[in-house]
Parts: sequence; C-alpha cells; structure tokens
Amino acid sequence: VQLVESGGGEVQPGGSLRLSCATSGLLFGDYAIGWFRQAPGKEREGVACISGDDIYYGDAVKGRFRISRDSTKETVSLQMNKVTPEDTAVYYCAAEEAGFCTWRPTQYDFWGQGTRVTISA
Repeated sequence: VQLVESGGGEVQPGGSLRLSCATSGLLFGDYAIGWFRQAPGKEREGVACISGDDIYYGDAVKGRFRISRDSTKETVSLQMNKVTPEDTAVYYCAAEEAGFCTWRPTQYDFWGQGTRVTISA
C-alpha cells in the first residue's frame, strides 16, 4: 500500500491550495481516507476525512477546506481556501482499513510521507 501526497508549497494568507493523495495497493472504496496535519511542536491534528458518502471536517477548517475523492484515479484531494498562518503544517493523508473516519491517528493503518504547507505573507 502506498499513499503519496502532493501539492504543498507556500501561499499567502487568504489564498488557496489543493493537496492530493494518490493511493495504490488498497481497495480504494473500502477505506476511509483522512487528512491530518502537524505543526512544529504540536500534536497531529485531524483536518478532514471521507468514507463513502460520509465527510467530516475538523473545527479549525470547517467552511474553508473541502475534501473529495476520485474513485477512477484513486485519489483524495483537499481543497484549502482562505488559508491563514495557523494552517502552516506538514499535511499527511492516511488510510483506515475498516472504513471508519476517526480523529485518532493511531487508528489509521497506512500513512503518506507528508507534504509541507507554509502560509506566509
């Protein structure tokens, strides 16, 4: 199983960024795919999760971020809008085999290597 994030970079506050998580080696439709982030000195934080038609967002990103999945490409995207410096972190995607979204990182079975997002003027 592989998860590969892409799309990170530096953007100004108020701007937008789109992250992608390309998966391989898993039954894409069976897994929950979550996005997490970790800022320096902070714990890993759940950002968004999608499982089938169910979608969940962390409180810090509700109304600004949007998660979506493309079953034909077996990818999950995270559209980040109206970003702030507090969104600066390394963003990870993770796959949960039982198909349940959770904010507990330890519940996820597979992780990507992360992509760095910096919000700076």
